[in-house]
Amino acid sequence: MRGQKIPITFIVIFMLLVSFIFAAPASAATASANLKVTIVETNPYPAKIGQYLDLTVQVENVGRERAEDVDIEIVPEYPFSLDTEENAVQNIGALAPDKFASKEFHLFVDKNAQKGVRTIDIRTRIDKSNPWSEKTVDIRIGTETFDSKGTVELAEIVYSPEVFMPGDRGTVTVTLKNTATTPTVTIDGSDYDTNARIQAAVLRPLSEEVIVLDAPYEEMGLLGPGDSIKLTFNVMVSEDANEGTHNLELAIEGNSFDYNSRKNIPLEVDSSNVKVIPSKPLKLVNGEATLELDVANTHPNELNSVSIKPEAEDVNFYPAEYFIGPMDADELFTIEFDAIADPASENIVGDSEPINLSLSASYSNGINKHENLVSNLRIQQIEEKGGSSGLIVTGILLVALVAGGGIIYRKRQQKNK
Repeated sequence: MRGQKIPITFIVIFMLLVSFIFAAPASAATASANLKVTIVETNPYPAKIGQYLDLTVQVENVGRERAEDVDIEIVPEYPFSLDTEENAVQNIGALAPDKFASKEFHLFVDKNAQKGVRTIDIRTRIDKSNPWSEKTVDIRIGTETFDSKGTVELAEIVYSPEVFMPGDRGTVTVTLKNTATTPTVTIDGSDYDTNARIQAAVLRPLSEEVIVLDAPYEEMGLLGPGDSIKLTFNVMVSEDANEGTHNLELAIEGNSFDYNSRKNIPLEVDSSNVKVIPSKPLKLVNGEATLELDVANTHPNELNSVSIKPEAEDVNFYPAEYFIGPMDADELFTIEFDAIADPASENIVGDSEPINLSLSASYSNGINKHENLVSNLRIQQIEEKGGSSGLIVTGILLVALVAGGGIIYRKRQQKNK
């Protein structure tokens, strides 16, 4: 056999068999399930030192076969830790080709963590019989990880109502603006974009007399050069709040520590409201009167739905309540009521004691309804002699004189005949 040549046909067949043996596993591998891992959300973003982080991980089957029992695992390292080790592995179950599912992991960022970009490992497997595959992802910690150089400034504050009363609820709306005027800026030879990233904004009262009812705003995204955003906070003033200016603090987390800011938000509290002043003497003459009153809005801003209601014992008023409507600050409005004493009352007789007159006002300051006693006055009772009874007597005398004159005239005519 030594020196005998091997036929070329045999060599070709042998090579084809070998190539088939090695090609079969490759094609099988291509047809199997294949998992792709993506971080779809981190909340908050970036992660905050000493706080929890919710990490939402999406797993997609990009292979050609069904994955029967998918597991996903977080392998945290310092500065990250799981809320409980039992949640390290989460089961997704079956995952068909081109289908995806997501799981949420609750991580804690150590209070001594350094700001910057840290990594975390995420592992997946098709089923329990297959090995884990691993992917490393980046997690940002702290706002200093952004290179944008836009600056956020407080452009406007709008209060509703403009001036609060004790016990009022309302809103404080702030407008934040990126003061940059160009898309990029060059600093020390390096170019930076001028987008302003607002990580968070929170309104904090500096006294117990004002309460902010809303949670902080978080992850409001980017503001381009010259762009602005409005943030509205619901606030409440306590019933026993002192009058004057109550300061709140608007804390803004920006692109980095250097771009964080704190703005003072003054909120005014004033209890002045509606005042009623008689413009003519309050007299009930022979049980009747027309009362003229000046109504003034002494509050620093407009009041709405203002109405005045009079009350006095044994006296009826028309109208029973006078509706004025909106009143600007310092506006004066004159109203009239017809007052008629109850004829059946024994308290209204002649020049008896003055009658107590109370005037209550109802009005709105913003969304807040108010009602309170605004004046406590007295109506003087007067009985004028010769009023209606005097006129009757005068009328009777005139009739008598006319009748008497007629008799004398007729008698004179009879004598002349």
